[in-house]
Amino acid sequence: MAKVISQETFDDTVKENVVEFEMSVEEAKEETIKQFQAQGVNLGNIIVDLKVNSTTGRPIVLEKIDELKKIEEISEGNRKDFLEIIQVISEECSKTLPHRVLAAKNGANGALLKILRNALDAELRDQEILRKVVENFSILSEKQPDIFTHECLDVAIRLLQTETDETVVRECLRWLQKVCVLHEMNRQMIVEGDTVKHFKVFLTTKSPIMIRELCSLFRNLVLDDDIRVEYGKAHEHARIIAESCLTDLTKLLYDFKGDRDVVSDLLLTIATLTVRNEYCLVVEDAGGLKFTLIAMAEHSDCLKLLREGLKFLKALAGNDSVKVKIIQQGAAPLITSLLNTHRNNESLVRHALAAIAMLTLRVKENSQAFFDAGAAEVIVECMKIHEKSKFVQRSGAHSIRNMVSRSRDQCNAFISQGAEDVLNLALKEHPNIAYDVKSALRDLGVSVHLNEEWTGKAEKAIAK
Repeated sequence: MAKVISQETFDDTVKENVVEFEMSVEEAKEETIKQFQAQGVNLGNIIVDLKVNSTTGRPIVLEKIDELKKIEEISEGNRKDFLEIIQVISEECSKTLPHRVLAAKNGANGALLKILRNALDAELRDQEILRKVVENFSILSEKQPDIFTHECLDVAIRLLQTETDETVVRECLRWLQKVCVLHEMNRQMIVEGDTVKHFKVFLTTKSPIMIRELCSLFRNLVLDDDIRVEYGKAHEHARIIAESCLTDLTKLLYDFKGDRDVVSDLLLTIATLTVRNEYCLVVEDAGGLKFTLIAMAEHSDCLKLLREGLKFLKALAGNDSVKVKIIQQGAAPLITSLLNTHRNNESLVRHALAAIAMLTLRVKENSQAFFDAGAAEVIVECMKIHEKSKFVQRSGAHSIRNMVSRSRDQCNAFISQGAEDVLNLALKEHPNIAYDVKSALRDLGVSVHLNEEWTGKAEKAIAK
């Protein structure tokens, strides 16, 4: 079994080589590594590339954190020194996760929190200091959300309530985004702290960057990516945000109609929050459906906007009445045309087919609208082009099944385009989606082998 040492042991040895043996930093590191490797030590857990002070032999980031701890508040006398300290910490922590873990372990988070509180209490706020501190919180929290505490949340809320400088607020939103990733407890802490009402205030801003940061935060708050938690509250968080902000987010589409990036982020966010049947009606009533169909037609060359628009339509189709309105307003020929134009783009094809599958589910009239628009030929052609994509094949199978299940007269058209061969190939290439593919083959009325998954056996014979 390989031996292991701590980071402190490695750093102390480097320091000894620099101070006692007057080696250069590079020589000291090289000698230390050779020394421990000769002893059979595994250095896999050691940060060997820490920037070291050539005079003291200590890692510079640890020296700067110690200096940071001694600062109670920022004044004209120490402002320049503080900015230099915070810049070094920022640069070191931006390198790798182990660098950030080391900084947090040595008290960087607590020192920054103390300084941020004092900066917020100051009579005249220094926006540059606030921005630098919050920016460092954001850097430290990258893939390390466990360092976020109730005290951090209290300071963040206070900053959002009182700060008027957009750059500072933007950094605070980015900080909160980071601590939501892979951490269900942080998400719950933020939402249960009634923080959403503080976010809603920023929906009135005219800043595209601010709106995009806010959208990103909303989406992160409804993630379900923490494997340490058996049951998360993603749906409940989406409900809380939607009931407070969904109408306002939808109306923002019209305010930023000329900015493709903002529109794309808004569409994705609205789709993510539309988790209930009644929310589809809210979005449609606010003009979201009409805007999206027009925007997709006008920006048919913007793949990002089209992709998010397709997700948006799929989400709205969760309501049966809205699903009918989507087709009535011309979505079938639009989606078919876009699918045909961008047939070589796997991502767009996948989302377009998923939207078709959702829009044609249990609605014969919608299926007929897509059939009249020539979707049968395009669907099969896209499946041929992307035969290696499991996602395209599954969504394509869903589309075929839903279109023909209530419209048997469409079967021959699909078969004539080669749907049977495409589906059989998908069955061979992607056995883990066999159920979806066989369902499509079954509803097409062609030959398919269906397995009997379970056969019951009666304890007593049924009397005839």
